[in-house]
Amino acid sequence: MLDVKKFDSKRIQGFTSQYAIYIVLVLLVIGITIYNPAFLSVNSLRDILIQSSTRAIIALGVAFILITAGTDLSAGRIVGLTAVISASMLQNENYAARFFPDLPHMKLFIPIILAILVGMICGLVNGFVVSKLNVPPFIATLGTMVAVYGVNSLYFDMEPNNSQPIGGLRNDFTDIGSGSIGSGQFSIPYIVLIAIFVAFIVWVVFNKTKLGKNMYAIGGNIQAARVSGINVAKYLIYIYAIAGALYGLAGVLEASRTGGATNNYGNMYELDAIAACVVGGVSTTGGIGTVPGVMVGVLIFTIINYGLTFIGISPYWQLIIKGLIIVAAVAFDMRKYANKK
Repeated sequence: MLDVKKFDSKRIQGFTSQYAIYIVLVLLVIGITIYNPAFLSVNSLRDILIQSSTRAIIALGVAFILITAGTDLSAGRIVGLTAVISASMLQNENYAARFFPDLPHMKLFIPIILAILVGMICGLVNGFVVSKLNVPPFIATLGTMVAVYGVNSLYFDMEPNNSQPIGGLRNDFTDIGSGSIGSGQFSIPYIVLIAIFVAFIVWVVFNKTKLGKNMYAIGGNIQAARVSGINVAKYLIYIYAIAGALYGLAGVLEASRTGGATNNYGNMYELDAIAACVVGGVSTTGGIGTVPGVMVGVLIFTIINYGLTFIGISPYWQLIIKGLIIVAAVAFDMRKYANKK
């Protein structure tokens, strides 16, 4: 005779395991809303989406690397470099402290594409060092992180800027980060639409392309991928380059959103991105991860930052809560991996 209670328990356990990330998100929103119902206002939700947008693009780039069983510590510094590059070339011509005083007016897309290309080149360097020189991703991207920050600081310290914060950005540039379709409370920010579009493109790459298929294969078992005929080195270079381009785009959007840039932009963003990916179900052992999971992971950490600040919780407690969530997510992931083995 079928044990109904046991059957129901297994179903509940399976459902909880599969949708744990979404359950956490709902409970988090409910808890903060009970404490302060104003949290569910349109303005609050809009602010959360805006703050999540650049972080989501960075996390999607990091997800590419994590799925291959790698890691990327250079993401935040690449964001900072590309933010400074785009901002330095898109200042108002009548701004007194221009980074390039004699730079002529440039079409908006030129500095943006240049910054994205710089991010891609940084990613190519990472991919080459990991795939061709066989340097572990942790060490390779740690070296890139330090080097990129040095390059950015030298660039930022050039005459006549001398390490002064870059401001006075052109309206057509800042509109990307602060403008929206429509008006009033229910307007849709451009930056949110860009993040959604990027997420859709990444979902297509993950699920509908040869690159995505091979990416999961490399992360699942790199030796089996080689035996099956996959050119692992080539695909790793592609994957790191794509991730770098996404960091470059995020840097451009961050400069546009905040209306300025310094060489410290993006500091520690890579850790938030890795945490969001892990909480969103991207396995630290490689081969597993989805775009919706990453997006929800980003939302969870944004809600923690925004929501706990909203109800007056100390930033130090926020760090503790985030740390506990990260450890719990990794422990849960490793338990699932052990059970699978």
